[in-house]
Order: sequence, then C-alpha cells, then structure tokens
Amino acid sequence: MTDDDDAQRRTVREGYDALAGDYGKSRDPPEAPLVESFLDSLPDGSRLLDVGCGQGSPVLDRLPDAVDAAGLDFSIEQLRYAREATDADLLQADMTALPVANDSADALTALHSLIHVPTEQHPAVVREFGRITGPDAKLLLTANSDGWAGANDDWLGGGARMEWSFPGVEETREQLRAAGFEVVEEELVADELAEGDDDAAWLFLTAQKRGE
Repeated sequence: MTDDDDAQRRTVREGYDALAGDYGKSRDPPEAPLVESFLDSLPDGSRLLDVGCGQGSPVLDRLPDAVDAAGLDFSIEQLRYAREATDADLLQADMTALPVANDSADALTALHSLIHVPTEQHPAVVREFGRITGPDAKLLLTANSDGWAGANDDWLGGGARMEWSFPGVEETREQLRAAGFEVVEEELVADELAEGDDDAAWLFLTAQKRGE
C-alpha cells in the first residue's frame, strides 16, 4: 500500500468518525427498496455480512428475522450509531483483510463502502468477498458507470474531508468474475448527496457466486 493510499483511507475513516451523527440523519436511503428486495430473496438461515455497514442503514436495520447478520466498518463512531439500530454483531475492521472465515457467508452487501477504497486496492477487496462467501452466495454492491477519483473538503457541510475512488463498471464486473461472481442484475439509483448534479446516480450490482 502506498503512502497516498494510506492517507486516503485515514481521511475516509476520520471523515466518517467526524460526521457520524450528521451522516445518519442526512440519509433517507433511496436504495432502500432495492436492499429490501435483496434481503427478502435470501433463504431462511442465510448468514450475511454487511461490509462498510456505517450506522446500520439501509441493511442491518431492515433484516428479515430469518437472516443472521453481522456488520463491519472501520469507523468506530459509525459503529456506535449502528449499535442503536441493530442487534447484529458488529466488527471494527478493514475490508481489505476481512476477519471472517473462508466460505462462511451466504450473502454480502457493500453499499457506498468499496467506493472509498483506493482503486488499486479494489481487486484485493473483491478477492476477499470471494474468499468469505460460499457457492451460490449473493452480493449487492455499489459501483459507478464511470471510473472516478476525487474529494470534497467540506462533505455534507460538516467541515470534514471525504475521498472516493473507483474504476468503471466494466472493470468492477471483471474483478467480480475473477472472484467467482457473475453479475445478474444492475440498477441505477439517484445519488441524493450529489451536490449540484440532479442526474447523478449510483449503479447497484447484484451478483451470484458460481456454484461448485
């Protein structure tokens, strides 16, 4: 990992720590119906890991009773808010090295989280997604149609800096295929936090792990 990568990850963690309360209050997630449909599609008894769970929305606070879940984030302040929203197990950890056993998850969500990881680290994270999920596991992931990297020095008007970086969607699809996933559905959802761009949208990829 380069010094620049380490600095970006530190900026993201500190930004989410600083804005934990405001971020949770600011989001009435427009992707909630998509998340609920994904969760409802999981078989009873499924084990789900929400990677970059933030304050627990929109996944951990919408869990069906029959789904067993854990949330993971590297912002301790986000996790404090998540504890108020869910009874799921919560872990403070880095998604580039998930503290989860091989083939132990039946489903995985990574909403607005991988997009903060330095682009060159995306393949390593997606490989981790493949490692911890078993055959036929399902994945819901936030991506973007075009590759981009940038920062906002006053994100959400809270005075904290935030950074994003991600490849274009075709590269993300290739990374998923290399990790054993096939994209089965794609849906654009408006980005309600975009400043000055009414057409901004996130692309949500639903993928299925290939069976043995």
